Amino acid sequence: MVVEAACRILEAGGNAFDAVVAAGFAGAVAEPALTSLGGGGFLLARTAQGHSILFDFFVDTPGKGRERTDLRPHFFPITVHFPASDQVFNIGMGSVAVPGTLKGLLHVHARLGRMPLKEVVQPAVEMSRTGIPLNSHQAYFLHLLRPIMLHSPEGKEIFAPGGRYLQRGETFRNRGLADFLETLPGDQGREFYEGELARRMVDDMEDGQGLLSLHDLKSYRVIERDPLEFAFAGHRILSNPPPSFGGSLIALALALLEAAPLESTKWGDPLHLVSLSSVMKRVEELRASGIHALRDLNGKGTGNPGTMAERSFSRGTTHVSITDARGNVASMTNSNGEGSGYIVPGTGVMLNNMMGEDDLHPGGFHVPRPGTRVSSMMSPSLILKGDRVRLALGSGGSKRIRTALTQVILNYVVYGMDIKAAVEAPRLHWDGSMLQVEPGYGKEALRGLSRTFDINQWPAIDVYFGGVHAAEPGGEGAGDPRRGGCARKVRAA
Repeated sequence: MVVEAACRILEAGGNAFDAVVAAGFAGAVAEPALTSLGGGGFLLARTAQGHSILFDFFVDTPGKGRERTDLRPHFFPITVHFPASDQVFNIGMGSVAVPGTLKGLLHVHARLGRMPLKEVVQPAVEMSRTGIPLNSHQAYFLHLLRPIMLHSPEGKEIFAPGGRYLQRGETFRNRGLADFLETLPGDQGREFYEGELARRMVDDMEDGQGLLSLHDLKSYRVIERDPLEFAFAGHRILSNPPPSFGGSLIALALALLEAAPLESTKWGDPLHLVSLSSVMKRVEELRASGIHALRDLNGKGTGNPGTMAERSFSRGTTHVSITDARGNVASMTNSNGEGSGYIVPGTGVMLNNMMGEDDLHPGGFHVPRPGTRVSSMMSPSLILKGDRVRLALGSGGSKRIRTALTQVILNYVVYGMDIKAAVEAPRLHWDGSMLQVEPGYGKEALRGLSRTFDINQWPAIDVYFGGVHAAEPGGEGAGDPRRGGCARKVRAA
């Protein structure tokens, strides 16, 4: 459905940036357990003229205009039952960070789009109003996050119409979101960030001990950054720069691999897998010690590791990669965390819960000053050969984002796989104490890994290992089956 929205815009004559914005709005409808206009994200753009821009519309720490003694946010634990374990997340008003996705999509469209905004949001409007049948992946994520989706009366109305929680194959509608989307072409998001709707949000926050203020909303800005650029195996790679550090950790892993070349250029070779796994482990150790980039390892300025690591978002995410016939390329990753449970009145928009997760705040909750941009593992990326973009890619998948993208880059650049094979190949992930291993590796490879690491062999591919979606300009695309991804080619107008 998200892909169909983007294709519709391309077929109507829009460029890659119109299409990626349409996909962003459509994703807020089709993937409500993963993304929202009340969350945050990043878009890496490469124009047909060769200009590269990283649009940072991730969330900010809330609390501007409040006395620090007043910052007593209220959030509370919700247990989510995953297949192999339970995990506790904090939700509620005090978990909400300043949302950026809505302003980010509007900003990118104004800067680089060419179609009227009304046409760009129309696919999402229609999906919200007429409804969409839930597939197995959508239903699975809604099942996992059921206590969050049903936290508020508005949530119950949207996700359990008539008192019955939505199931696979049933139609999901969000009419409030449809109505809100229809206001955007004329309003440009002003009501959400500074109007009566913003004041209603802030009143609710004060009643519920949230920190989000009118000053936070009015002062939020999309930041345009130069992408992080590094070399690997004769290619240039562009990714998400600091203060986020997903891109820097990918660069660090690839630099370590290149410094100790893989023993074989054949994928699946046991020595290759041991080298790759050792690098994953080493990067995790370096990150734990406060090293997040190659420059830190080389002693060219470590900065303040505490500042870098204070806020690292690493939960459920969505990604879309789009290229067009004109030579424009867009790679965008968005997230709402698990959601706070609070839905902005009359909009169908659930705000994020990025301030309430203790494992993301090792230095303590709300330590940075209000207005600080939160760091992220999200890493929308481009692979270039000279000045030509070969591939746009990115992934969801929590801490597995960087290992998933590292492996797909290796598969594509070093092992010469086509993009579909590169995305679908089995993956590894070092989780800090054990090597997680997807099925598909040979017995000899598994024996080689088990001699060096404690390994956990999974019975099937799983969303745990990320969801890499990728597109080649003028070539093929690949959607990750781990996340129900798909790819389409269209004939543009």
